[in-house]
Amino acid sequence: MALRITGLGEEIAAVTGLPWSIPLEEWPEDPALAEKRGISRHIVRLVRSTDDPESEVYAVKETVSEFANREYKILRELKQLDSPSVQSIAVIEGRTDKDGEELPCALVTRFLPYSLPFRVVLSDKAVTAEDVTLMANALALLLVRLHLLGFWWGDCSLSNTLFRRDAEGFAAYLVDAETGEFQKTLTSGQREHDLEIAHFNVAAELEDLQLSGVLYPGMDPIRASTALIKRYHRLWSALKDRQVLDPTDRHAVERAMRQLHDLGFAVEEVSVSMEEGENAGKLVFQPKLVAAGYHKNRLRELMGLETEELQAKRLLASFDRFRGREKSPKPPMSDSAKRWLDEVFRPTVSLIPPELEGRIELAQFFHEALEHRWYLSERAGHDVGLEFAAKSYVAEILPYRRDSGVDVRVDGAI
Repeated sequence: MALRITGLGEEIAAVTGLPWSIPLEEWPEDPALAEKRGISRHIVRLVRSTDDPESEVYAVKETVSEFANREYKILRELKQLDSPSVQSIAVIEGRTDKDGEELPCALVTRFLPYSLPFRVVLSDKAVTAEDVTLMANALALLLVRLHLLGFWWGDCSLSNTLFRRDAEGFAAYLVDAETGEFQKTLTSGQREHDLEIAHFNVAAELEDLQLSGVLYPGMDPIRASTALIKRYHRLWSALKDRQVLDPTDRHAVERAMRQLHDLGFAVEEVSVSMEEGENAGKLVFQPKLVAAGYHKNRLRELMGLETEELQAKRLLASFDRFRGREKSPKPPMSDSAKRWLDEVFRPTVSLIPPELEGRIELAQFFHEALEHRWYLSERAGHDVGLEFAAKSYVAEILPYRRDSGVDVRVDGAI
């Protein structure tokens, strides 16, 4: 049986060199990578493409050929639709061991930098009940985004999700699409079925953490899971339900649009009409086509920075304040953006010393430096300035951050 690798052309060389003739459970694994793996029904390993510690990290999962090829195609389609999900790299078939015995097919995906499984995040002693709520909110938003694309997940859970810090919250990414399928549009029944699965899975996962003594004391798994479902319904309603507005308020439509922008959604198509019958004379605002990533896309277009949605919102707020202080007549927006990058953002993130690079995303560092500035200024009774706050953050907090899964500093050593 010949080894067959189907995948992205530029990645084939990297995955070809992996030890496909060895069962996946026998592959050596870097302990620093092992803890990022989480729990899976399949055998999964995180591996580097080469011995270089800076080389690309891949997730390799053993499964059957039919499921591997199907999931590979689904993940590719999700990425093409700009959905928060891991990227499929290759399917490896025709594997045999040294004795010629057949080995399972393997699916390779690109590991998502700065992401961690929920058990690692919630095992941190500093985690609070609010963090659990923020993770549930992120998962609800992920499910909304998938449903808007006509994707039925079929196994929504914390275990099938990776989480990244996003300003004061989290961003959730689908990591397992084995049970999912695309429809032209999802019916209410299909969406509710997905929600039922999510409700059960999340409650069971949190209850498991509670029994192991890891979950935040006093946290009710059922209530937390129910909050996820309620958050989903609030988001879906805001994005899909019609709003009856006051026709004499000339800013009503603008405010309705801004509310959707605040949720992180751009309105690509909307219907505005005058109501008849019971609400005669009222203005009806009906979103028809929305797309996620409003702030993220605006920041990318303006400055070329790739961030999460809430990070982008925070960076744009900093930029808006910067531009607001510029003298009139104000320069073109692009000129202001370049000055903000050169005078505010880049000097701040450059304060991270080489030995602490990679512990936190740059946009997240900038956000947290702003938060630290507020805290220090409140304590001091005056504005301490961004540079001072960033240096203080680097000295006091950054050495103990592990967003990338690296070990914390002990006794002054990394």
